[in-house]
Amino acid sequence: MFRILLRKFLEVFIFLLFIMFVSFLFIRLAPGDPVLTILNVDELSVSQEQVEAVREEMGFNDSLPVQFGNWLLDFVRLDFGVSYSTGQPVMQTLMRALPATAELTIGALLVMLVIAIPLGSLSALHRGSWIDRGSRMLSIVGAAVPSFWLGLILIDMFGVRFGNLPTMGRDGFTSLILPSLTLGLAISSVYVRLLRSSLLDSLSQEFVRSARARGLSEGRIFMLHAFRHSLPPVITVFGVSLGSLIGGVVVIEVLFAYPGIGKLVVDAIRQRDYPLIQGYILIMAIVVSLVNTAVDLSYRYLNPEMKLKEKEAHR
Repeated sequence: MFRILLRKFLEVFIFLLFIMFVSFLFIRLAPGDPVLTILNVDELSVSQEQVEAVREEMGFNDSLPVQFGNWLLDFVRLDFGVSYSTGQPVMQTLMRALPATAELTIGALLVMLVIAIPLGSLSALHRGSWIDRGSRMLSIVGAAVPSFWLGLILIDMFGVRFGNLPTMGRDGFTSLILPSLTLGLAISSVYVRLLRSSLLDSLSQEFVRSARARGLSEGRIFMLHAFRHSLPPVITVFGVSLGSLIGGVVVIEVLFAYPGIGKLVVDAIRQRDYPLIQGYILIMAIVVSLVNTAVDLSYRYLNPEMKLKEKEAHR
């Protein structure tokens, strides 16, 4: 177990170094000058000498390797810099917006689980029935509909026509319903089909037939054997699609004006707020790395065959 954790730690460390370098390079090469944004050149009369003085003070006249080295040293000291737009520490700004994004992500995952598990399970258990055909049709429609379009439909229906749910901001539980429903419906279609396929494969395995021969009830066979055996592929896809989920959160936060990290970074991109953008990318990379590591480690529990293979490899 220690070797596995050490290997995962090294993989995450190398991945984070790569992400930090690539994000730093791409942000610096992007068009636009943050100094002009900071000085509000469009609204104020600013001389070229003032622009050059601010650029020198912020270190933009240094070469890219020097700028990256300075930023990396600050990161080692857990100093993510100061946001150009807010004038506050980047980590403090991100941590203030993180709870809203966490609420939206958890809400979307709950909606996805409530939809995907029953529909995927019923579709596999009643293969070829009207339930199976209906769930597959819904999953195809859900995969074809963009999340922002679905969000606009829900805003028009529940916010404009019925007027019983808030469509903007973060003001209590009701403000979370429409964004969570939009994102949850958008991602559930993938997992309905995946769970159905994985369950059909599990139900055809030899251990299921052996369990039936021993007289176990269908409910126990499904929950204790087939369902557990079908989870690794689903969890694998979840780890891979986590980046898409984060991207969906960004779109939904902007659409519903939800004050999370996604909306914060979109505003930062508009204002060319380099420290805030880099801090966001780094935090998201850490989250994705940790989730994928947890997914890999969960296989040892969900799939006992992996433990046997590891023991045989060490013999």
